[in-house]
Amino acid sequence: MEPAHHPLAVRLRGLGPLSWIAFLVILAGTALSPGVGALLVVGWAALSGTPWRELGFVAPRRWLLTVPLAIAVGVVFKLAMKAVVMPLIGAPPVNQAYRFLEGDPAAFHAIVPMILFGAAFGEEVLFRGYLFERLGHLLGRGPMATVATVILTSALFAAAHYGDQGVPGVEQALVTGLVFGTLFARTRALPFLMIAHAAFDITAAWLIFHGLETTVAHWFFRP
Repeated sequence: MEPAHHPLAVRLRGLGPLSWIAFLVILAGTALSPGVGALLVVGWAALSGTPWRELGFVAPRRWLLTVPLAIAVGVVFKLAMKAVVMPLIGAPPVNQAYRFLEGDPAAFHAIVPMILFGAAFGEEVLFRGYLFERLGHLLGRGPMATVATVILTSALFAAAHYGDQGVPGVEQALVTGLVFGTLFARTRALPFLMIAHAAFDITAAWLIFHGLETTVAHWFFRP
């Protein structure tokens, strides 16, 4: 019997009690760290026989083009959020939750691996790969179902940022979730989003480290 057709795999991948137990286990792991939750998703995919492609693990055709383009998109997107979007919705210019990074090289270097593992890898696997796959089973994959999936995953992504970043973090994550979710809905591929997400967050940390948040926030909108 092929692994994907094993009774355990079928139940894990379906919508019955076992699949919901797996979801709760993944949710518990995510509470520890998005990276831990993502590793549990990888384990669930292996046990359930879920094709990696369905979670977005699709290798780009041209890595040499994808990597620099994704980095550029992440950097420009962050600067646009800081300079245009966040000021328009009335967010403060400084991210108080990560103010400790300012002028502290050790803190900055320590947070980069956390960004790569927890945010770029963890959050993309969870909120785009896994939840899109699960909601595809629950809601279907038609146009309206896809729109609903983008909205729901973006709302969950935003809510996950409330604990450490408050309302401004929720506002920013909602916008980024909608953008990244829309891109994933169109491409069904994670590598570009992982790289762009890493570039976005590292740019954010770099701005804080150099004390440039307020400067960028006032590029177009003066107080």
